[in-house]
Amino acid sequence: MGLTSTGILTDAARADGVGVAAFNVITLEHAEAVVTAAERAGLPVVVAISENAVKFRGGRLGPLAAACRVLAEEAEVPVALHLDHVESVELLAAAEGTGIGSVMFDASRLGYAENVAATADAVAWAHARGITLEAELGEVGGKPGHPALDAHAPGARTDPAEAAAYVRATGVDALAVAVGSSHAMLDRTATLDHDLIARLREAVGVPLVLHGSSGVPDEELRAAVSAGMTKINVGTALNIAYTGTLREHLAATPGKADPRPALSASRAAMVDAVGALLRVITAKR
Repeated sequence: MGLTSTGILTDAARADGVGVAAFNVITLEHAEAVVTAAERAGLPVVVAISENAVKFRGGRLGPLAAACRVLAEEAEVPVALHLDHVESVELLAAAEGTGIGSVMFDASRLGYAENVAATADAVAWAHARGITLEAELGEVGGKPGHPALDAHAPGARTDPAEAAAYVRATGVDALAVAVGSSHAMLDRTATLDHDLIARLREAVGVPLVLHGSSGVPDEELRAAVSAGMTKINVGTALNIAYTGTLREHLAATPGKADPRPALSASRAAMVDAVGALLRVITAKR
């Protein structure tokens, strides 16, 4: 129980044919909600901090990572810490010694050869420090500063043969693939290519990762895990629960200055959102 590594969780889940849920956190309330929901469900979970969340905190990884590490160490279930969508080598280096056991190094905006070279360097650095490394091949659209990518646009789908070659060339421990989802979706209308997921699982010998899962309906998530997806990343769904509840609570209590009642309600809403997704993602098929 307590702090563990993402690699241990994803390898075990892949062998069992189930999913592992990873939730991106921005505030302490996010992290508390993720761990609380996992404890109530009796399920392992990954707490993820993105490069954008670090930028929001003035470029300082340490404070939020330290808080998440304490939550993980004191948790009643296995909790792994993950650094997500890292493009900066400086931020990659900052993960050392924080308790973060895995990093998603995102060179997907580079050309294929440049992506391979940069990712292989990141893998070598990470493995020398006992950190597992995830990468992305094919573009999952909707990243901040970039328009949503149509699921059928060129580059929006990961090719299985190219994915197998990429894993061999880089040595990555997990691979985020583009199969029809998009980041930052506010409605759950994405349709995934489950045949492609199955072919990718057959071709690639490492756990597959689905980004942009907040926009994927429950039945699509279940089918994705059954087809071979292992790590399911969620972020926007928590923010919808958080900000929606915060707006409602503040509107209902005008003239109040203490933020704790509103934040408590928002945290409780995120606990419910995380718990519902955990049951979908980790269910035995």
